[in-house]
Amino acid sequence: MLADPLQLDLRHTTFVVLDLETTGGAPDGGGITEVGAVKVRAGEELGEFATLVNPGVPIPPFITVLTGITTAMTITAPPIQAVLPPLLEFLRGAVLVAHNAPYDVGFLKAACAAHGYAWPNPRVVDTVALARRVLLRDEVPNRKLGTLAAYFRIPEQPNHRALADAKATVGVLHALIARLGGHRVHTLGETIEFVKAVSPTQRAKRHLAEGLPHAPGVYLFRARDDRPLYVGTSNDIATRVRSYFTAAERRARIKEMLHVAEKVEAVECAHALEAQVRELRLIAAHSPPYNRRSKHPERVQWLKLTDEPYPRLSVVRVLAPDGAAYLGPFAGRHAAQAAVDALHEALPLRQCAPRLSARRASAACALAELGKCPAPCLLAISTEEYDRVAAAPVRDAFSGDPDGVVLPLLSRMRTLSQAERFEDAAAVRDRLAAFLRAAVRMQRLSALTAIAELIGARRNAEGGWEIAIIRYGRLAAAATSAPHVHPRRVLDALRPTAETVLGGLGPTPCATPEETERILDWLERPETRLVETSAGWASPVRGAARWRRLTQAVPATAS
Repeated sequence: MLADPLQLDLRHTTFVVLDLETTGGAPDGGGITEVGAVKVRAGEELGEFATLVNPGVPIPPFITVLTGITTAMTITAPPIQAVLPPLLEFLRGAVLVAHNAPYDVGFLKAACAAHGYAWPNPRVVDTVALARRVLLRDEVPNRKLGTLAAYFRIPEQPNHRALADAKATVGVLHALIARLGGHRVHTLGETIEFVKAVSPTQRAKRHLAEGLPHAPGVYLFRARDDRPLYVGTSNDIATRVRSYFTAAERRARIKEMLHVAEKVEAVECAHALEAQVRELRLIAAHSPPYNRRSKHPERVQWLKLTDEPYPRLSVVRVLAPDGAAYLGPFAGRHAAQAAVDALHEALPLRQCAPRLSARRASAACALAELGKCPAPCLLAISTEEYDRVAAAPVRDAFSGDPDGVVLPLLSRMRTLSQAERFEDAAAVRDRLAAFLRAAVRMQRLSALTAIAELIGARRNAEGGWEIAIIRYGRLAAAATSAPHVHPRRVLDALRPTAETVLGGLGPTPCATPEETERILDWLERPETRLVETSAGWASPVRGAARWRRLTQAVPATAS
């Protein structure tokens, strides 16, 4: 038995083709006068269900003229609340088919709601909608049941009686299914999606999703020359890739990508964490044109406090082993500059670019002349005092306690608010948030990337264990132990094959910040267990995370 009924071939699908006759009113829980249904599979009739229904009200004359059903005929018939239980049982496990299905389904759902029965919510195929997709206007003038039955030369012609109309609909359904083969539609799921607004390209290339594994991993859409066009990840590769060829996919760039895609390659992974990491690495390596995120990890920015007698702040692209203090990574220069502005507002750091001597004075800038700088250029402050009041608080804020930056800016915000300069106060708040986000991020990353090896494990839904070996913040190996297999045996076999990772400089020495953050998210889940670690995993007691609440009220785009 297939796990996914949508993958069942139409030849093996059980259909219940249903038709209702009603008094002509709106669906309100009543009004049904007759029910007819036929159960079929593989062209063979499996059963019939037919009964008149007492609607509880006189049948309008025009309905009698149309259907031939009179009030006298329904007086002794069972009411709908007595018909529903056997009808719902007849529908159980089958696909519901009707001509203009929303009408019939609407009446049945309203009747179930009015009389306390749970609607089973079966999958529904509407032969009207299917005919619109399969038949051309030149073939039939309209999609009425009588027109279609005549066109397909169905032996059972409709006559506005429920069972006869249901049998006519069976014939129309089989004729339409025969047409679907030419559109490469063979399964129930493909039929349901075919009825929706799927582009010709999506229909034509649906075969690219065939044969993919139902497993976690990464998938790559490739062009004719094998060039990666798009990289994605999923816990179920096959199901996710199939969704690109359905009406649910509405992204214009993805539809454009499907025009040039010629194949889909799957890379199975041990579990979701490995899949996420491999996705990031593949995107960084190939820069697929239709991926928008994570394409250029090398474009991150860093804030540097220079190592010189009178340090200053500088925005740089790379870390260097020069003894300077760094903060980051920042996603872009705008966020980095906001953090620079926050530090300049909180502390008396010089803002000029030249390297200053501790023994010889140089020309003063405008800020020094206005008294907004301690004027180290004029040797008005010693290197020791400058370090105490300006540079040391910055280094502390980067790697430990940020109070030297946060408290002055909070005081500045209060002063501006009291003066009713609310826009200026909001600008200070945004700059402070930009700085704090970077400090929290770097301290969180540094805590993990300082550890030579850490092993985590997490139980999965099947009863096995997802295992990850992390070295200096980089995923070095991943595996999943099967249920009833001791995870230690899997770990012992995995460790010798794990990637050798050497430590390096900065808070992300061996992996991109995004990769390490994905690993952190996985490790910090309540269900993840720490199995082994080569060193303690800890954050500063008075670190920037204490002030995280200040950043939560400020949109990230503001910084």
